[in-house]
Amino acid sequence: MGILGWIVLGLLAGAIAKAIMPGNDPGGFIITMLIGIVGAILGGFIGSALFETDLGSFFEIRTWLLAIVGSLILLGIYRLVTGRRSHA
Repeated sequence: MGILGWIVLGLLAGAIAKAIMPGNDPGGFIITMLIGIVGAILGGFIGSALFETDLGSFFEIRTWLLAIVGSLILLGIYRLVTGRRSHA
């Protein structure tokens, strides 16, 4: 996948993750995209480590599932970190 494919996948995976885990996040479009891109990489790493599979092409369902799961994990971590920082 090219860099444009990663950006589109990351943006959509981040948006889907925010739709699954709604809440008031201190981030906008750029943070959503970054969470999605890094989440896709994290999902690929987790898939490789646990299930011996990695990210495939843009239109494969496993690519999307791994990217969304990675984005959900990263979004949860992001909320934990920013939630603690805002209360301190």
